[in-house]
Amino acid sequence: MNPYERYVLPKMIDIACSTGNVMKARSKIIPQALGKVLEIGIGSGLNLQFYDANKVSSIIGVDPAAQMQSLARERAANIGIPVEMVAVDVQGIHADMDQFDTIVMTFTLCSIDDPVAALREMARGVKPNGRLLFCEHGLAPDSSVERWQHRLTPFWKPIAGGCHLDRDIPALIREGGFAIDELSEAYLPGPRPMSYVYSGVAQQLA
Repeated sequence: MNPYERYVLPKMIDIACSTGNVMKARSKIIPQALGKVLEIGIGSGLNLQFYDANKVSSIIGVDPAAQMQSLARERAANIGIPVEMVAVDVQGIHADMDQFDTIVMTFTLCSIDDPVAALREMARGVKPNGRLLFCEHGLAPDSSVERWQHRLTPFWKPIAGGCHLDRDIPALIREGGFAIDELSEAYLPGPRPMSYVYSGVAQQLA
């Protein structure tokens, strides 16, 4: 890992992902979490403040970026819920099947190398009546914006931790073994190629 990836990129991601509109989007989805939670791409713990301690019994946060964990641990200390950090990607958790009541994934799927494989691992780990809560930026519906997303992604990925601007989030979630029960989508304020957000709830396919 080069110095940019170790020291600069984590701070940039934390700043970009903690803007007011992004945090507002997080605040609408995270309080729906119940029971035992697996958070994919917990990063610096920006979601932690939004969990309801009366509904959530524990959180396991996975993220390959171990350098983000110190800030996440600070944030975890203030929420009244047991939080365990694991410095692996989702394929590395080796979770038992049907272990989690809720899986949370926010602004993460864009940078996972094999998103369908990761989602299938999530589907394996969630209980039959459990849910996937997601809030992800991705492919815009406007052709002019979509064209820019495809053009910019090869240049954007190296400076943004592997982030893809042009992933079809609902299609990936369905291909990964989930049925989407609730879905909302809209542009957040900001550059349109980076700000089209899908948010919703999905369940494991039977």
